[in-house]
Amino acid sequence: MRQRWEESIKVTDILMWLIGAAILALIVSGSIATLAAGRYTSRHWFDFIIFGLAQGSIYALIAMGYTMVYGTLRMINFAHGEVFMSGPYTAYFVAASLNNSGFLDRQPIVSLLIVFIVSMATSTLIAVLLERVAYRPLRNAPRLVPLITAIGASFFLQYTFRGLYGSGFQAYPTVKILESPMVIGGFRILKFQAVVIGAAAFLMISLYTFIQRTRVGKAIRAVSEDKEVATLMGINIDRMIVTTFVIGGMAAGAAGVLYALMFKQVHFFMGFVPGIKAFTAAVLGGIGNIPGAMLGGIFLGLVESVGPSLFLDGLGIVAPYQLKDAIAFTLLVLVLIFRPTGILGERLAIKKA
Repeated sequence: MRQRWEESIKVTDILMWLIGAAILALIVSGSIATLAAGRYTSRHWFDFIIFGLAQGSIYALIAMGYTMVYGTLRMINFAHGEVFMSGPYTAYFVAASLNNSGFLDRQPIVSLLIVFIVSMATSTLIAVLLERVAYRPLRNAPRLVPLITAIGASFFLQYTFRGLYGSGFQAYPTVKILESPMVIGGFRILKFQAVVIGAAAFLMISLYTFIQRTRVGKAIRAVSEDKEVATLMGINIDRMIVTTFVIGGMAAGAAGVLYALMFKQVHFFMGFVPGIKAFTAAVLGGIGNIPGAMLGGIFLGLVESVGPSLFLDGLGIVAPYQLKDAIAFTLLVLVLIFRPTGILGERLAIKKA
């Protein structure tokens, strides 16, 4: 037994565990020092958590596109960040037109619905075109080929939209009814944050219910499990894969509008960082697992928001919020050291790995 254990444990494993233990010790010591100093009130922590939930909800919506495509095709769609960008960037011109005409102020709910529809339709169209033009011809190619194609498609979409819409930053119109704060349990929360969290939660629950309860959702899960057997059962593989891209595109388009409502600007490069973060969230939760992508996105958003002040402030780090990306990816490393398959991930069979 001891000999078998010694053979299974390698020097690399020991080194990774030591790194994980050192990171964990820094997190614990920094958190204790920050809380002991008492620099932040309960209101500050509440604001951090609300912002983290809003940001994490957006990551979760984008991450579902990554995880669903991986679940059906076993490939990483690195152009999904540009699918996320294309919707709100196109919808910006609709939103600006509605704002200039005064319709946005008179009918804000109807205007937001129009903006959401335009954004989701655009992102869905781009996602479907990607599948049909870039990925379907390479479905049986070695895995490295569609991966390189996805990276190329990402750059192609970035610079296509730069050529169409320009390279500058566009300020998203302000929806006045969402700017005022609301009070919950003695704490103030901005209405647009409540809308982002509520809309994202509704979309995630709807998507999960669709995948788990509907006939099409069951067919998608069957294709994800085994394409050959699914074909023998009469399932149209191409149609289910396109449906997967449609769902991912719709979720990305909705996430793009929520992102624009939070950060008030769009540009041709806006999909890169959220796309990387969403991919990180998908890996963190367990790539191919939809609830895992949701959980990973929310976890990542909370860590980015709360982590800099909680982990680093007590260690005397100047301007800790500038290190939020480093904290997020460090936590990813920490989770993957102790659980390589992600929070809700399962060990893949050799056929799928």
